[in-house]
Amino acid sequence: MKTIFAIVLNISKFLNSISGIALIAIMVLTTADVVLRIFKQPIIGTYEIVGLLGAIVIGFGIPMTSWIRGHIFVDFIIEQFPEGRKNVVNIFTRLLGVGLFFVAGWNLIIVGMDLYRTGEVSLTRQLPFYPIAHGLAVSCFVQCLVLICDIIKIFAGEFGGES
Repeated sequence: MKTIFAIVLNISKFLNSISGIALIAIMVLTTADVVLRIFKQPIIGTYEIVGLLGAIVIGFGIPMTSWIRGHIFVDFIIEQFPEGRKNVVNIFTRLLGVGLFFVAGWNLIIVGMDLYRTGEVSLTRQLPFYPIAHGLAVSCFVQCLVLICDIIKIFAGEFGGES
């Protein structure tokens, strides 16, 4: 099990690194565009590039954030439950999450294939949309693996009690 956990963690770290690089690119691009606008030389297509990079930042960052449980918990009601009930609620919510992210990933693959088939590109820079859709699909499937790892940790008693 530790090997599977390590593989999922490393994939999550890799996607998170891509997310971080995309965030840095957004900051550099936006700053450069603002500075160049002073000299009447804006970067054409900045808005659409930032939008595409924003999707990468958010989508690729989800698995690692979930792995380290870096998201916000609103669990003051669940904290009152005995340990057994907490585990049931945690397993149930993880199963719902697996279902949600699997459906989202599957639909992103379908959308990406449609975007590829139709040749849909961004308006100004003519950047194809399908690689973003497929990348987000991969991220959704990795998120499914993270949630399955959480379920395994709950059964093994290694989860730590947070929801």
